[in-house]
Amino acid sequence: MNENDTKVEQFGPCTIPNPAGYDYWTEDNSVVLFQTIFSGQEDAKKTIDSSPVFFEQAGPKQKIYFRPEEVTAGIVTCGGLCPGINDVIRALVMELHYRYKVPRILGFPFGYEGLVKKSGHRPIELTPDKVAHIMNFGGSILGSSRGNQKIEDMVDTLFLYGVKMLFCIGGDGTLRGAQAIQAEVKKRKEDIAIVGIPKTIDNDINYVQKTFGFSTAFSKAVEAVNCAHEEAKGAPNGIGLVKLMGRHSGFIAVNSALASKNVNFVLIPEQDFDLEGEGAFLPVLMDRVKRRGHAVVIVAEGAGQKYFEDKGEKDQSGNKKLADIGVFMKDKITEYFKKEGTTLNLKYIDPSYIIRSVPANAEDSVFCGFLAQNAVHAAFAGRTGCVVGIWNNVFTVMPISLAIAERKVLRPEKSTLWRALLASTGQPNSMKAKGTN
Repeated sequence: MNENDTKVEQFGPCTIPNPAGYDYWTEDNSVVLFQTIFSGQEDAKKTIDSSPVFFEQAGPKQKIYFRPEEVTAGIVTCGGLCPGINDVIRALVMELHYRYKVPRILGFPFGYEGLVKKSGHRPIELTPDKVAHIMNFGGSILGSSRGNQKIEDMVDTLFLYGVKMLFCIGGDGTLRGAQAIQAEVKKRKEDIAIVGIPKTIDNDINYVQKTFGFSTAFSKAVEAVNCAHEEAKGAPNGIGLVKLMGRHSGFIAVNSALASKNVNFVLIPEQDFDLEGEGAFLPVLMDRVKRRGHAVVIVAEGAGQKYFEDKGEKDQSGNKKLADIGVFMKDKITEYFKKEGTTLNLKYIDPSYIIRSVPANAEDSVFCGFLAQNAVHAAFAGRTGCVVGIWNNVFTVMPISLAIAERKVLRPEKSTLWRALLASTGQPNSMKAKGTN
């Protein structure tokens, strides 16, 4: 990555005084250092003195690009549900209305589908009164959807309603859509700021330290994990098996295990495992149950996909359809214990949709507010095709292209998070059968 990769597109110079009335402003050229760990002082000096990579720091600028009284703002929420969506909507409306004095804020229903006229959805005018208490509810007051829409039709709708800035709340699929909208707007040579706010409970957006909803999701998942522990302890040779979300990344599974302290095995997409053979998962699980009388296992939904035929099927968002690893593991564990002549009491719990549809917890609620406010600041400063996020505990603005270039994953071979998990669970670093790579 180089400095050009992090450069955010900007319409032009900011010349209009910001009406927000803050006591201090974020400097126009304020940046956040990308790399913060070095092999030594000399390496740090050499890197910083040469060509270090920076992110733009998010925050309100003293001068802005758009005239607030001429702005109609749009908000759209796409993809799966996630704790905190309503908090983000509320914070966007409050910042736009009270600080920037924007006269009109429109919420487009059911994701990008709401930006297509033929869908029949009409935008909802959002006011502080309408959003005052929506943070108490899960889901999105605007609804959501998956699937591709014609880019030209969506941009036509933005023009129809005179939208000058569009806030796209969603994951990598939503951000790809936002990037396409921005490209079409640019082709038409119009100034419409397109700003993404990353939403995914999987916490897998690239170069974003944490996405909103993640904290709530794994906190809620802990409830299911602890119930699995009680079920496992309550019967001879009891096993509590919990499937959690995480298509490509094991962050929810690992953090749930670390928070619960009652988990013995965690299977994630980033770490391969074998089922049978010396050192493989099933014999190691059997040994644990025989020694301790019970076990708790978490499996992320994207783990172990090598055991299924790839049929090439995609969902509406273009994501590969995954086979059900939870039911598969339930059956394999049951078969193995039966084959070994060992009694088994297995309880299988899948709380997937429960953990994503609840209201945000206190931490996420605060975080959502910061993301939304910084998205508004970025749009008014004339930034476009960008995503707000957080890096090294500082809020940032970066290009959508960088956020979607690759998916963030947990890297067991050099992850302090994975190292902490191994210490907490006691599971082997590898559950590959002896003699396999």
